[in-house]
Amino acid sequence: MAKELEGRIALITGANRGIGLAVAKAFAAEGARCILAGRNLAALESTARALGNASVLPLDLDDPEAIRKATRSVAALDILVANAAVLGARVPLKDYPLEAWLHAFQTNVHANLLLLQGLDALLRKSDAGRVIVVTSGAARTARAGGGSYAVTKAALEMMAAVYAREVAGTPVRINMLNPGPTRTAMRAQVAPNEDPMTLKTPEDIAPLFVELASPACKRQAEWINADVWLKSVR
Repeated sequence: MAKELEGRIALITGANRGIGLAVAKAFAAEGARCILAGRNLAALESTARALGNASVLPLDLDDPEAIRKATRSVAALDILVANAAVLGARVPLKDYPLEAWLHAFQTNVHANLLLLQGLDALLRKSDAGRVIVVTSGAARTARAGGGSYAVTKAALEMMAAVYAREVAGTPVRINMLNPGPTRTAMRAQVAPNEDPMTLKTPEDIAPLFVELASPACKRQAEWINADVWLKSVR
């Protein structure tokens, strides 16, 4: 049986743990060559060795020039998974430190803009360029204390929607995926008193990423709830 991502090249940010790691494993199992991007090189290199058909791309999302340099080193690409993000401070907006606010925007929004700018030509050159932006329900439900995470995810969603309009008529497809409550380190920060064993795992939703990364996927500019998808396939 043919693998869904056979011969595809995928760049995944935040691939050293959690959802990013599960996605990298799922992509590799479906035949993709994974480019694992991030700062924790030891963890990424360990993952690359385990996957076999994978490489590591040093990438500091806080450094615009480093992002530009990293994207210039990529020779070909079919899939971009914009997964890495920071939670930021969980304090009222009136008390929010500007430095922390700007840092969240750099990591969660500006870095992804630079990735799209640097990789756009490669995605358009692919016969089926695919971009998956990992978002959050926080982007669409205002809650006190949502802070920079909610605001940056909302900005990221609009950026994805605008990009979808700009690549209309090309083979590129971009979609937003909301994982929902998932057993990750970030979720533990958000809900420290929650029993993680009651949550789905990153591995549970990794097949949805495969589906959206596949050349067969024709969805465009959709906001996809992983919990809804999971119920439909179980």
